[in-house]
Amino acid sequence: MATAAKPMAYPHIEKADGARAGKACIAGTRIAVVDIVRLHKQGMKPEEMLNYYLRPLTLAEVYSALVYYYDHKDEIEAYFEESQRAAAELEAKQAEYLSRQSGC
Repeated sequence: MATAAKPMAYPHIEKADGARAGKACIAGTRIAVVDIVRLHKQGMKPEEMLNYYLRPLTLAEVYSALVYYYDHKDEIEAYFEESQRAAAELEAKQAEYLSRQSGC
């Protein structure tokens, strides 16, 4: 008989309404998991992230954010995809606006 999986607790990670639009953040900061993941994808090592922000992080906080990412990959990747879509849409609107302005 299968048992229901217990919800995972992520030390150092919290979600708070109103803080970073409810994104998972490092507790007590406005540094979102997506911020850590973005640095990770750019090739930055966890040790290099410790002093990247004004508020120094601990290695445990960085690794907790990465664990959260790997456990919620669909959620985080969907955020990145939506961000890219919104940026492309904004860029297209700006290009359209500029092309109309140059025609005057």
